[in-house]
Amino acid sequence: MEGPGPRSDAPVRVVFPAEEAQRLDSFLSRVHPDFSRNQFRKLILEGRVLVNGQPAKPSRELRAGEEVSVRFPVREELDELVPEPMHLDILFEDEDLVVLNKAPGVVVHPGAGHSEGTLVHGLLAHCPRLALQGAPRRPGIVHRLDRDTSGAMVIAKSERAYLDLVGQFKEHSVRKEYRVLVYGKMQEADGRIETLLGRHPMERKKMAVVSKGGKPAVSRWRVETRWEEVSLLTVAIHTGRTHQIRVHLSHIQHPVVGDSTYGGGKRRARLVRDEGLRELLAQVDRQMLHALRLGFRHPASRTPLEFVAPLPGDFSRLLESIGDPRDLGPKGGDPPQ
Repeated sequence: MEGPGPRSDAPVRVVFPAEEAQRLDSFLSRVHPDFSRNQFRKLILEGRVLVNGQPAKPSRELRAGEEVSVRFPVREELDELVPEPMHLDILFEDEDLVVLNKAPGVVVHPGAGHSEGTLVHGLLAHCPRLALQGAPRRPGIVHRLDRDTSGAMVIAKSERAYLDLVGQFKEHSVRKEYRVLVYGKMQEADGRIETLLGRHPMERKKMAVVSKGGKPAVSRWRVETRWEEVSLLTVAIHTGRTHQIRVHLSHIQHPVVGDSTYGGGKRRARLVRDEGLRELLAQVDRQMLHALRLGFRHPASRTPLEFVAPLPGDFSRLLESIGDPRDLGPKGGDPPQ
């Protein structure tokens, strides 16, 4: 595909070669690999793609000699976001990606009720060049962490990085380990949780373990430290479902400390028998969930990369305040797999 490309609003034209019929969206993603098939489907539905001068559907089958023109969004259309300088804890950065330790309380990208002050706003101030694939509200965002979850995240700066990283997440080849404080004394050293996850049947903003209609979700946990009424775990997730760890741990009656949505809020704190611990946990105002470790292959060099994000201050101070465990108990020998 020749022409000015996605930085200009001038149409980019290409003639379909003499070969077997092919879907319009598939053809465009093949000849212009910096944009995914889903991205082209969106452009087609927005009326930015014409076949022989006429609008078409993504499923339109092309024939030899037909002309396809694409009017890519100009940069200004994609960048309605105003950069906002913020402190970013950068773990790694090069021309393709940036890995950071997200602070708790930071929303990843703009959405309902969050038009400013998001991580995306801060990233645009730090590195104005982010992958267009998630634009206009999510440029470069490959995966998310909940607002009150801290830890390691990777953001794509180039189109090739975005597409490759999205592929790695879909293939479940990305290593994701979390440190999490939960209610209750875990009786086993480690375990596996495998369920279907879907929307809660009554509260649509929540997720839930369901018997049918959901998506498979797998989490493995290992005890790091065990007290009488709380436990510190490392959890590895083999799928990336919304709220997966929070729902899974609540499902086995060990909700995440501070997670008011899934049973670990202040009401649960009031049930703690130890007075000192009860007072400590009653002050927690977010879920104690931290993305500790993130591993993947570099999208350009294919070099294996792995990053460890230090715990944020509130999490580490809480652990220090709880003090030495009364019963360390057995630990799982190997990391969750």
